[in-house]
Amino acid sequence: MITCKSKKVLISGASIAGPTLAFWLAKYGFSVTIVERSASLRLGGQNIDVNGPAQKIAQKMGIEASIRAANTGEVGLQFIGQDNQVTAAFPKEGPVSGTQELEILRGDLVNILYDCTKHDVIYRFGDSINALEQQADHVSVTFSSGKTDTFQFVVAADGVRSSTRRLVFGEEPVFKYLGLYTAYLTIPREQTDNNWWRWYTAVDRRIIMLRPDNQGTMRASVAFLESDEAYEKLSPIEQKLVLKGKLAGAGWEANRIIDALDSSPDVYFDKIGQIKAPRWSDGRVAMIGDAAYCPTPLTGKGTTLAMVGAYLLAGELASHEHYQDAFIAYENRMRPYVEAVQQLPPGVPWLVYPKTKLGVSTLNTVAGIFASKLIQKLVGLFTPTKSKDESKGDEITLPDYA
Repeated sequence: MITCKSKKVLISGASIAGPTLAFWLAKYGFSVTIVERSASLRLGGQNIDVNGPAQKIAQKMGIEASIRAANTGEVGLQFIGQDNQVTAAFPKEGPVSGTQELEILRGDLVNILYDCTKHDVIYRFGDSINALEQQADHVSVTFSSGKTDTFQFVVAADGVRSSTRRLVFGEEPVFKYLGLYTAYLTIPREQTDNNWWRWYTAVDRRIIMLRPDNQGTMRASVAFLESDEAYEKLSPIEQKLVLKGKLAGAGWEANRIIDALDSSPDVYFDKIGQIKAPRWSDGRVAMIGDAAYCPTPLTGKGTTLAMVGAYLLAGELASHEHYQDAFIAYENRMRPYVEAVQQLPPGVPWLVYPKTKLGVSTLNTVAGIFASKLIQKLVGLFTPTKSKDESKGDEITLPDYA
């Protein structure tokens, strides 16, 4: 195990990966500081899943009950046709469904993780890492606030655009753009809304989704294909203009979302892609979560990778005498799992973004066939002992670290 003299760790990022790592490191006796650029916790965001191995880790952390209590109440996935009719329905309890057992808002999970670490971990909000200098036995850190400190290890857990990663790894990690842009926002709930995740496909390669939350509002998302990374460095006003243009004439709830764009407090707009990094550590600095291996929201496994990577890294640091061996063991355990999760099915995402009305109709028809009682029964017969969470790439051994 890392000796007591080598237990001071700095984590950049207070979302999901960072606090999960902090929880386990503190449990193993490390002195942990989390630095977060935002002035407070960033509590916005859409529905996320805590499933498979992430659920097992939540159980080990003693937070599964809190996650379950904050459930969004989503009952399943519905595909909506051009005339506002339900073309397919996949109930949560069915053998095939996009809705998992533990559906929670991203911000709610962030809050839960903060509550279970705030007494054992130092949080520094409104600050960030400005410079790093690695020495033989420590890392010297200069913060944007002007303060300086030394740590035995630094871990980047600050997302896809990690500034900490860039300081150490430069342009070595690659962002693999998948030809897709997406936007999320919170909109008022209306009487016509329900507790289904509703998926509407429009012509010209556009998708609109509405999902319930546990706060009396709805979480809306808009996604569209774009061959080029055309919307870099837009201002919030410019982003909303792009979204309004993409929503124009889309049908269904498009006009409702257009009307809500200017007043929504949490519009998020970004391109979708994966982070491919040939290594996850350099000297005394390591990476976890989206900073190291973002799988994209298309996989539904971003939260899972964040929590699993954090658990494994902390456990390996606690189990090895030398940190280099711990970093190697972490990567050897984690990389095959990451590669499996990042492997998208052929045709994704283009297959589910048809251009024509015929293509949209075909997609909804196929969804209806898969949602039929006969197909659902056959799926249940052929997968009688397998949880719907245990799809390809969802299985990894979680050691019981001391």
